[in-house]
Amino acid sequence: MRVSVRDFDRSAAERLTSGGIHPILARVYAARGVTEAMQLDSGLARLLHYGTLKNIRAASVRLADAIMARERVVIVADYDADGATACATAVRGFALLGLEAGYLVPNRFEYGYGLTPEIVRVAAMRQPDLIITVDNGIASLDGIRTARGLGIDVLVTDHHLPGDELPDALIVNPSQPGCHFPSKHLAGVGVMFYVLLAVRAELQARGRFAAGKSPNLAQLLDIVALGTVADVVRLDDNNRILVEQGLRRIRQGRACAGINALFRVANRPVETATVADLGFMIGPRLNAAGRLEDMSLGIACLLSGDPSIAAGYAERLHALNAERRAIEADMQEQALAQLETITAADSYTLVMFDPAWHQGVIGILASRLKDKFHRPVICFARSADGEIKGSGRSIGTLHLRDAIDWVAKRAPDLILKFGGHAAAAGLSIREAYLPEFMDLFEAAARHFLAPDDLATQIAIDGDLPADACTPDLAGTIGAQVWGQGFPAPRFAGKFRVTGQKILKDKHLKFQLTAGKTGFDSILFNRTELLPDEIDAVFELELNRYQGRTSLQIKLHHWTGVGTA
Repeated sequence: MRVSVRDFDRSAAERLTSGGIHPILARVYAARGVTEAMQLDSGLARLLHYGTLKNIRAASVRLADAIMARERVVIVADYDADGATACATAVRGFALLGLEAGYLVPNRFEYGYGLTPEIVRVAAMRQPDLIITVDNGIASLDGIRTARGLGIDVLVTDHHLPGDELPDALIVNPSQPGCHFPSKHLAGVGVMFYVLLAVRAELQARGRFAAGKSPNLAQLLDIVALGTVADVVRLDDNNRILVEQGLRRIRQGRACAGINALFRVANRPVETATVADLGFMIGPRLNAAGRLEDMSLGIACLLSGDPSIAAGYAERLHALNAERRAIEADMQEQALAQLETITAADSYTLVMFDPAWHQGVIGILASRLKDKFHRPVICFARSADGEIKGSGRSIGTLHLRDAIDWVAKRAPDLILKFGGHAAAAGLSIREAYLPEFMDLFEAAARHFLAPDDLATQIAIDGDLPADACTPDLAGTIGAQVWGQGFPAPRFAGKFRVTGQKILKDKHLKFQLTAGKTGFDSILFNRTELLPDEIDAVFELELNRYQGRTSLQIKLHHWTGVGTA
């Protein structure tokens, strides 16, 4: 483990401090590229305008025409949380704008990912005039050709990186060539929200709404925030606004019935909803539908206007998530057993396959192994007709889609299909070609990475003395939107460890003392006692329990004093 202190722009930190920002937070923000206090303003007025999205004008005109003409529209979603939230945002948003759109989400086990020819034929049974993809479509060349052959228009809304060839359709995607939208990190749900903003403006220009009576699309932001966080996209300035605005609605009790129900089954209070709640509690429950059954269940939960019906959906999602966790734990145990015969240090990558593994859970397994071994990981599960499907997760220094593309260019017949982005990707290959793929993927990683890239690293924001660890600072930190690309601050400190005790035979509770100041702390799923003195990397947080709020230190890494 290598601990490094983040560099920061001192002049930016000074400007932020002079603007009223706490000096410690000014340093933290400056290390994350914040140079002016206005970048921390989460007001909707600061959202980027939709106008620079490529094809947004044509898309808004086409959709406004569809609304005015009462065309049949079918939304084709992806089967993860981003796809589900994008679909729910589209259905709810179009209803506000005067269009009752239908939706269809492929079952990953029957149809695979994206707008395939097979799912187009299913959609065609509804006789749509227009198909809109959400969180997919940029790689659906065959499916879009099939739709055009059937006389069905297609609008692609997506955020994934395109391949060498674009589909023959109207495309709104900030990652497509020639798009000048400043944020390239919108999730699929964010792209759909922006499309709705443009359609509303087009309808306003046509006099569709009475003066001052335009629909308030901000009511969709609770769902937009959930999808943005769950898809682990970079929380740049624009995405942080979307997430913060959505969290405000949730905390104020103005979320949709489905999100409220998911908070209840997760036993999380909506009044103090956080990014962590969305990412680690609500998102996984929504995702469980697409992993084990059908994401239509998750979409129905988000679309339900009846709290009692939404509660039923949420309970089912909660049960599926428990089942998913059990399957994942079993698969991880099997994977680690396989790795006993492999020395991870000898390789730059891990590629694993087990015929018994569940397709819906291999992505989570890859993520767990990536975190444990700090290497790009792809896990495969058996599909059909001699194919296996892989889901990969990567470390920050390797762009996973680019690495798979590197393999595809050197062995054009090896990979049947693939797609994704820097951190995550999916692909299909013939099972017989797995050894060849493993060798080429390892070669790709060695091409793009240096040995030092494989060392586990933890970045911190410097030392934090005990007298600076206050509830006010912890509260200010907790009120900010942190996440992918904008990580919560971690600090270094030296502590004495006292009062250690084991709770419920599996959790270690203790106190940390620096000088005369003491702090509570807990390590979940750990029963081994800590050294009496530690050099620690930690986060400062407020613990809310049974109506009480207390200052707490969350440990991330530690060594015994004098043993580092």
